[in-house]
Amino acid sequence: MTKKKTYTALQEEVWDAGICSGCGACVAVCPADALYVPDDPGIVRPISSGYCKQETDQVPCGACYEVCPRTKPENGELLGNYLSCIGARATTEISHKQSGGAVTAILADAFSKGLINGVITVTEDRWTHKPISVLVTSAGEMLEHAGSRYNWSVPVLKALKTAVVTKKLTRIAIIGTPCVMQAARLMKDSSHDLVRPFGKAIRLMVGLFCTESFNYYPLMEEILKKKHNIQQYEIVRMDIKGKLELTLSDGNTENIPLKEIESAIREGCKSCKDFTALDADISAGSVGTPEGWTTLLIRTGVGDQFVKSAVHSGMLEVMQETDVTAVTRLAEKKISH
Repeated sequence: MTKKKTYTALQEEVWDAGICSGCGACVAVCPADALYVPDDPGIVRPISSGYCKQETDQVPCGACYEVCPRTKPENGELLGNYLSCIGARATTEISHKQSGGAVTAILADAFSKGLINGVITVTEDRWTHKPISVLVTSAGEMLEHAGSRYNWSVPVLKALKTAVVTKKLTRIAIIGTPCVMQAARLMKDSSHDLVRPFGKAIRLMVGLFCTESFNYYPLMEEILKKKHNIQQYEIVRMDIKGKLELTLSDGNTENIPLKEIESAIREGCKSCKDFTALDADISAGSVGTPEGWTTLLIRTGVGDQFVKSAVHSGMLEVMQETDVTAVTRLAEKKISH
């Protein structure tokens, strides 16, 4: 039997070391469904049921270790390789959109043309803003789930198992933070028999610029609710632009210094140096373009095709003028942090 590292190595090297990103890749690929992330504010890493095909039955596995982004060294690049950097925005109004709504427009166009038949992303409960990993299967659903999330304390790739194993989808797009892109790229590049079906099903990877993400309970319950007396249901929109900007249902805004919410940053984020999602086909963010536009780093031919398709359909408007220096500056800040 070829000995491969299993969840016990993940537990020692990643979970117990406090560097787990919480991406959910290990949960998705475990063939025994033995890994899960409990809905417990005190637990921000996967838990094992104790059963493992390899450890228990001596059947070669190691799928979970194969796809963990924290078991591989980061490449340390700022912007990485990309074909072009453009500004883009949706040509139609999209409710709850963040910046230009470009990502939503690209994926809605892809759905309409059959280029994809599923999207893995994070949505949130409209009243509590609690994040939920979801599988979206139509353009209409995609429009409903538009907007950025800052509480990524949910294993987003968990929904990939439903998409690939249960629903047998074969043309999937994934929207996620840099760690999610790292895990998805490991799946696509893997020759592991148990991982390959997931990699083959991934058609497009859209990465989001990310300085860090926040654990739900410390941010929403401890800081916003208890300290600032802001109820979750009062929040209409959240944005981070040098501070946490909250738009409330009564029309008022609240600005909270980032220093105040540092305690809510996911522990695993502190070891990440990737701001621009280097492993994505398309990286997207609001830095580097004017208000109302999305900055897109188009990294691969696949990403370029999806963008051009949305432009050709009239769903996406683009401009060539972007401030790459602004993006680089934030990437440098994260890598030196």
